[in-house]
Amino acid sequence: MNEVVKRTLSGILYIALLVGAILFSKDTFLALFAFFFIVAVYEFCQLYHINKISGFIWSILLASSFIFVDNLPTNSIYLSFLPFSIFLIIDLLQNKTSSKPSIFQKYLHLTGYVVLPFLIITQLPYSNQSYTPLLLLSIFIMIWCNDTFAYICGKLLGKHKLYEKISPKKTIEGFIGGLIFTQVAAFIIFKYTDIQASLPFWMLIGLGISVIGTIGDLVESKYKRQAGIKDSGSIMPGHGGILDRLDSILFAAPFLFLIYKIVM
Repeated sequence: MNEVVKRTLSGILYIALLVGAILFSKDTFLALFAFFFIVAVYEFCQLYHINKISGFIWSILLASSFIFVDNLPTNSIYLSFLPFSIFLIIDLLQNKTSSKPSIFQKYLHLTGYVVLPFLIITQLPYSNQSYTPLLLLSIFIMIWCNDTFAYICGKLLGKHKLYEKISPKKTIEGFIGGLIFTQVAAFIIFKYTDIQASLPFWMLIGLGISVIGTIGDLVESKYKRQAGIKDSGSIMPGHGGILDRLDSILFAAPFLFLIYKIVM
């Protein structure tokens, strides 16, 4: 099968599955992301050379412990690993070759990069203590908007590399194009949906997606570069793995959650 056709079909299937699960009910949303969580933990254990059995046990025990935490976007405990995300940004900008990580460091990365961000994503569809699927769907729409227009603007206008050592194809022009069109999408969502959120909230969410989401893409690229692989997995033909598809929202999730607490 032609690579473009394969990529298009798997992309359509992924979007249809994601949109359908989010809109149908809270249970289908949680079931889909539980599946994504399992695959992402497997991919990261393989990527970061963590024993898969102990990695799964740790991840599931940690995730299960959060069942006892109030399932609403009011708990500051979900922000406990925000400093770790900031550390990853600093580490990315320094662009140092990492030494062989210790066992503690491996599980710290698994927790801070995969487990807690997934738990935070399960909190993002909540508004006024009720499940609001359009809230999370709007975030994904802005992510897709950012990725699409960053790619288009990069192809048409890209001349200056954004961070060539980590991701040779990303350009400053593409980044700016993605940011502008994501802000347009944020305004449209504010104007034409009935979600009880202000325009500054949506603008900040859009900014977080464009800036932090792009950094998240670069962070995952660095993980893959250090591991010497192109994709985190092969579950989606033409697209790679779950970490490849969710790298933007996974890394941005703690920052988006912080915006929830401050603005919404």
